[in-house]
Amino acid sequence: MSTKEETAPADVEKPQTSSWKDSIYNPRTGEFIGRTAKSWALILLFYLVFYGFLAGMFTLTMWVMLQTLDDNIPTYRDRVASPGLVIRPLSLDIVFNRTDPLKYSQYVQHLDNFLQQYNDTVQEKNDLCMVGEYTEQDDVEEKKVCQFKRSILRQCSGLSDTSFGYRDGQPCVLLKMNRIIGLKPRGDPYINCTAKGRESPLLMNYFPAEGRFDKMYFPYYGKNLHPTYVQPLVAVKLLLNKEDYNNEVTVECKIEGSDLRNSDDRDKFLGRVTFRVNVME
Repeated sequence: MSTKEETAPADVEKPQTSSWKDSIYNPRTGEFIGRTAKSWALILLFYLVFYGFLAGMFTLTMWVMLQTLDDNIPTYRDRVASPGLVIRPLSLDIVFNRTDPLKYSQYVQHLDNFLQQYNDTVQEKNDLCMVGEYTEQDDVEEKKVCQFKRSILRQCSGLSDTSFGYRDGQPCVLLKMNRIIGLKPRGDPYINCTAKGRESPLLMNYFPAEGRFDKMYFPYYGKNLHPTYVQPLVAVKLLLNKEDYNNEVTVECKIEGSDLRNSDDRDKFLGRVTFRVNVME
C-alpha cells in the first residue's frame, strides 16, 4: 500500500463564489434583482392590466354619477335650510371719526361699489314683478330678474347723501340674505335690529319700509339660469346721538316674520348677524 498522499488533478475547477453584485445582476442566470426578463415582463403585464381595470372602473363610476347631476340645480340641497345674514360694509367692527372723512371713506367706498349693480339705470333693464308674490319660473328657460333699484334705499342709497350718513355720525348698513337655490320663505320676512346692553332702545330707520324682503325676489334659480340676479337689500340707518358717541354700540339684526331660522346656537350667522359700531368725534 502506498503511503504517499494522492494529489488532486490540477485541472479540477474550484467552485465559484457569489458576490453582492450578483444580487443586482447575475450574469450566469441572467437574473436582474432576482428575476429573469420573462418574470419581470409577466409582473409588469399583470400590474398594467390590474391598474388599467381599476382606472376603467373609476371612470365608469364617475360617468354614471355625473349622469345623475344637473348642471343648474344641486341634487342634494338639505345642508342649509335657512340663509345666513350678512352686512355691508363688510366689517363686524365699524369704527370711525365722523369729523375726519379719511376715517370713514373706506366704508363709504365699499357701500358705493357694492351698490353699483343696483343703480337705477342698470335695474331698469330688469322686469317689474308682482309685489307680494313669488316669481316662479320653473318652466321658463330664460329666467327674468326683478328690479331692485338703488333709490329704494332712500337715505341709505348714497344718492342724496354720498356719505351714507357717516359724515353725520348716523351710519347706514346694508343687510342681505345669502343665496339659496329654490328658497321660498313663508310668511312676510323682515329685518329687526336691536341694540344690546342699553337701557333705552336705539332708534333706527329701515329702507325699504319696515325692512321687508318682498317675496317677488324669490325663488333664486342659480348662477347659470339666473346670471344677473341681485338679492334684495334692507338698509338700516342707526340714529346715534351725542350720548352714543365714543362708546361701542352692539347691534343684532335678525330675520323675523317667516319660517327662516334665526336662533341656532351652532351658527351665529344663520338668519342673524351681530356687529359693533363706535362713532368718535
